[in-house]
Amino acid sequence: MKQQDCLRRFIFEEHGVRGEWVRLEQSWKQAKQYQHLVNDAVDAQMGQALAAVVLLSATIKFKGAMIMQIQGGGDLKALVAQSSNERQIRGLVRSEATVAGANLLDMVGEGGRLVLTVESENAEPYQGIVGVEAETLADVLRTYFTQSEQLDTRLWLFANQTHAAGLFIQELPSSNQNKADWERIEILANTVTADELLSLDCEDLLHRLFHQEKVRIYDPEPVEFKCNCSRQKIGGTLAALGRSELEAILQERDDIEVDCQFCGAQYRFDKVDVENLLTNPAAETDNHSPTRH
Repeated sequence: MKQQDCLRRFIFEEHGVRGEWVRLEQSWKQAKQYQHLVNDAVDAQMGQALAAVVLLSATIKFKGAMIMQIQGGGDLKALVAQSSNERQIRGLVRSEATVAGANLLDMVGEGGRLVLTVESENAEPYQGIVGVEAETLADVLRTYFTQSEQLDTRLWLFANQTHAAGLFIQELPSSNQNKADWERIEILANTVTADELLSLDCEDLLHRLFHQEKVRIYDPEPVEFKCNCSRQKIGGTLAALGRSELEAILQERDDIEVDCQFCGAQYRFDKVDVENLLTNPAAETDNHSPTRH
């Protein structure tokens, strides 16, 4: 059986280099079914972003979520990909009805930026920002790591209608390795093709790329699509609008409906619910399920 919807970590035992491999299938299909992807090129960008955020979330030890946001003034307005520390992923795309351009830079336009946010339960959020000045997400992230981490890092990201996949290598912190070792591994990894990454299982791919190296591969870590929206979180967002805004809305309709942009779940708040939100926010708990999925 093919390895799908999982992350595999690996390490080069004789060199100070670690790596990761990921391939998404069902989780990729579920994440995009709630998004209006206007063409295959936009489809591919979202798939690559989801693969990338899984790979990046595995580089740190935290309990929370890693969120990647790409914003710009071009036809592709916003792309968001998120992975929890448990590899639960979700994403969304906002774009014009037609998106010109075949690469990320063309779609995002001038002044685009990528924001990486780590939300941890035990610490203040950490955020890093880099301009979108390369044609591919992999190259934008390479620039990010060069600027923020000062660690040699490379990613290869591919996605099609059915799969999204990624390969990641990085020098280990405080590694005293010979730079030539990193360069050799990078050159070997750079021969990977989209077809190989999207179709080969981890062991087969690593053998093809690095058969002369000693590579230790760790057990698979499952990846799944799961949205963490809740009635409580939506209620908190509504309460932040304030009484006058909410009462103005309710003068025009019987209740307020809010759809989750990530998963399509619909939440409905009537006048009693809204009054509870405003007077006793803690009373709105997750015992209420979404109106529909």
